[in-house]
Amino acid sequence: MRNNHLATVAGLALLTPALAACAAPQENLEPWQQAQKTEVWEPVPEAVETPVGKAPSDAVVLFDGTDLSAWESVKGGEANWTLGGDTVTVKPGTGNIRTKQSFCDVQLHVEWRAPQPEEDMDGQKRNNSGVFFQERYEIQVLDSYQNKTYPNGQAASVYKQTIPLVNATRPPGEWQEYDIIFTAPRFDGEALESPGYVTVIHNGVVVQNHVEIQGTTEWIGAPKYKAHGCAPIQLQDHDNLVSFRNIWLREL
Repeated sequence: MRNNHLATVAGLALLTPALAACAAPQENLEPWQQAQKTEVWEPVPEAVETPVGKAPSDAVVLFDGTDLSAWESVKGGEANWTLGGDTVTVKPGTGNIRTKQSFCDVQLHVEWRAPQPEEDMDGQKRNNSGVFFQERYEIQVLDSYQNKTYPNGQAASVYKQTIPLVNATRPPGEWQEYDIIFTAPRFDGEALESPGYVTVIHNGVVVQNHVEIQGTTEWIGAPKYKAHGCAPIQLQDHDNLVSFRNIWLREL
């Protein structure tokens, strides 16, 4: 043991001058030369144009007020919701609409507006819709301004799963904005490898902060996962005249 200790001490004694020699050039460098050692110059991020109120230049534009060519009815055929100005409004009874393209991880921007409620509208009846990622995982759309309902079903909730941190809903008739970062679940065959996650910014306020998605959105019963791949985004027909505009996403 003593011989090993002596060998270690001797080895360190030999290494110390070498280490000092390596450090010496660093000490002789100018500060700007030392700083250069931690600068990373590649890869260079692609420049993206970000016009105010419009989609970024690298976005997939899903609806800009022109037409519904990026969408179809879940019942088959063309999306049959009502176009007007730069908006599209749910046409009750026609069913959900979905994107023709499938997506996995995305940054989604969508603006929505609930009309003034009728007298008998309260709770979940007050101008309800939803944004479904991969046709399975819903972020609730609901007029939640001074409207009592179960909190895991109010606007910006992960429906029947996660309650928003705060209620950032504007009054009915005003436009609401969702900016959502969705990370899709991963599967190994039929087994869940990693769950989905979502961050929701509602009218500029973080209301869901990288929360785990517990499984598919269920009205009755517990959420659950079943293996799937990339899939479309859906907007829900809940028999209310909710309007949407300026819908775009960026694939991540």
